[in-house]
Amino acid sequence: MMEPSAHQVWTLAEQTGGKLKLISFELLHWGRTLADKLRTPLASIVIGNGVGDEELRSLIAHGADEVYSLQDPRLSSFVCETYARILCSLIHNHCPAVFLGGATTTGRTLLPYVAVKVHTGLTADCTGLDIEEETGNLLQTRPAIGGNIMATIKTPNHRPQMATVRPRSIKPLCPDLTRRGRIHRIPIEDEMIDSRVRVLGVEGLEADGTVLDSAERVVSGGKGLRKVENFTLIQGLAQDLGAAV
Repeated sequence: MMEPSAHQVWTLAEQTGGKLKLISFELLHWGRTLADKLRTPLASIVIGNGVGDEELRSLIAHGADEVYSLQDPRLSSFVCETYARILCSLIHNHCPAVFLGGATTTGRTLLPYVAVKVHTGLTADCTGLDIEEETGNLLQTRPAIGGNIMATIKTPNHRPQMATVRPRSIKPLCPDLTRRGRIHRIPIEDEMIDSRVRVLGVEGLEADGTVLDSAERVVSGGKGLRKVENFTLIQGLAQDLGAAV
């Protein structure tokens, strides 16, 4: 259990090929609101390889006071075991009060692993976050019972208070290029990289048109189409609507 006096608010930045994803900036908006209410610094955590200074500074422009950059060529591919080990070490060294991640493939894989390792709670798929005035506890709101009610959850006795937040639940703050902050470049020790998993290669699918995870509209088809050739009807409709398939 972390000490209740732990202070900073943290967000997990996600990146692919050195480029930060939209969820990184959405989380900073949530984090900025919480940090201001707690009167504490907001930090963004970047793990990976090839994320340049301009990308790191963009996190500060979008609300971060500090950026922890943990980069190494061996971190180019996401391996949950390795990323979790690095995050757990960082948490034990700095004891944040709040740690937010996206309810994305990465966040849903990584944050539960970390929560177990640091012996704290995790609320998944939040759509709202706030601070309880009397206690300073994080109020984590999410749909429950098939979306019929909204449940608000607290983690009063353990730190960090962890939550994953649904993408597009909030828009990023407008960037302020005059903001100043600190970038901490933290070296990666060899034992942190040691893993039972070895990534042999990564192959991405070429998307025709709109990418699914950032699409405003989606057209889908199933077994009713009967054969692959009929999917051209779906693809044509999606193209006309500017939608993803």
